[in-house]
Amino acid sequence: MKRIDFENGTITSNILNAALPMLVAQLISLLYNVVDRIYIARIPEIGTLALGAVGLCFPIVVIITAFSNLFGGGGAPIFSISRGKKDYESAGRIMNSSFSMLCLAAIILMMIGLIFAKPVLMIFGASREALKYALPYLMIYCIGTLPSMIATGMNPFINAQGYATTGMMSVVIGAASNIILDPVFIFVFHLGIEGAAIATVISQIFSAGFVLFFLRSRAEIKVRFLRPDEVKGCLKYMKDIVSLGSAGFIMQITNSLVTISCNHVLSVIGGDIYISVMTIITSVRQIVETPIYAITDGSSPILSYNYGAIRPKRVKKAGVVMTLMVLIYTGIAWGLIIFAPALLIGIFSSDKALIADAVPALKKYFSAFIFMDLQYIGQTVFKSLNKKKQAIFFSILRKVVIVVPLTYLLPFGFGMGTDGVFLAEPVSNIVGGSLCFAVMLFTVLPELARMREKEI
Repeated sequence: MKRIDFENGTITSNILNAALPMLVAQLISLLYNVVDRIYIARIPEIGTLALGAVGLCFPIVVIITAFSNLFGGGGAPIFSISRGKKDYESAGRIMNSSFSMLCLAAIILMMIGLIFAKPVLMIFGASREALKYALPYLMIYCIGTLPSMIATGMNPFINAQGYATTGMMSVVIGAASNIILDPVFIFVFHLGIEGAAIATVISQIFSAGFVLFFLRSRAEIKVRFLRPDEVKGCLKYMKDIVSLGSAGFIMQITNSLVTISCNHVLSVIGGDIYISVMTIITSVRQIVETPIYAITDGSSPILSYNYGAIRPKRVKKAGVVMTLMVLIYTGIAWGLIIFAPALLIGIFSSDKALIADAVPALKKYFSAFIFMDLQYIGQTVFKSLNKKKQAIFFSILRKVVIVVPLTYLLPFGFGMGTDGVFLAEPVSNIVGGSLCFAVMLFTVLPELARMREKEI
């Protein structure tokens, strides 16, 4: 299988070779998530309400994904740094530690989800009517927690070994399965929203199976559970994995917190239809963010590997190429959102009343989205270079310190109603994104300059 050589070749080609398969994979993954919602929104008579009900489950889905990335996103950069140092024994222990912690966390999360699904949804703002659709969807989704976390959390270790195309295939398998199974379970078997959840779980099982097959039999560094006698010797690796992964984990947990806060406020001042509006906005955001994730995730192993190999010039160039790619793409996508919002909203619903409320909300929410690039870029560099404190701090700053308070302050304190909920995001993008990028420049560039002096 074709493998990317992080040590040689141009930085641009390395990033493109890593990012393009990820982009294809994530676009296909996004497609099946979008198709899921499109089908749900078109279930006769209950489509709009069912779509909002799925939106209430988003925070739980995000929390499960956050735990996947805690171990996968935390372990893969350290794994890549060890590979860059040619320390393959440590790299193997790092991957095995991530895998063991991920599986244990998945079992615990599944049990918690199944036990507390109903009270949690009620806390998130589910009305009695919405709860009829949200609860069965969430209960079924929780059953697939383990395969979901393996598919998401261990895929970075495939990419970190240079097998970007194989990493793409693991996502394609799950996505294609879901696209095929969704209409079968929803409409042919007449299972409605429960059918969508069943299709998702089956698809995640297929994807996880492929990931494990490759990492256990085809990859150079193979995954396995830690043996009991190895746990003590791997505690340092576990601590480092969790410490570095905490940045992405906190960022996703705080995303979930923001969604919970938005749904709570919107349920009070706007009702169920505005929860459906927020679900559409979240879906559009996923569409827009997917290529950004592909570019930054594709750049991360190149940054980590060359940092571990003490090649500051290649680290800096990787950061510059990543930044230019992200900014150019976002400029195009942002223009589409601002000037053709109805086109994007129409993908998810044909309900005229819903579209009328969603168009102005979408424009407000994305009005300063291009500043969010600065957060993505800064966070990627901090994570890739094992800068834990900075990565964690800026994850907390933008969401917890800025967005959540504004989500309550603008609608209630300043009397802005539903508009205040959607304007909290652009304010946080400008403030949090700018600060994250500035600190990244003032801390990382001097370090790379010192590394280059030693190299000379």
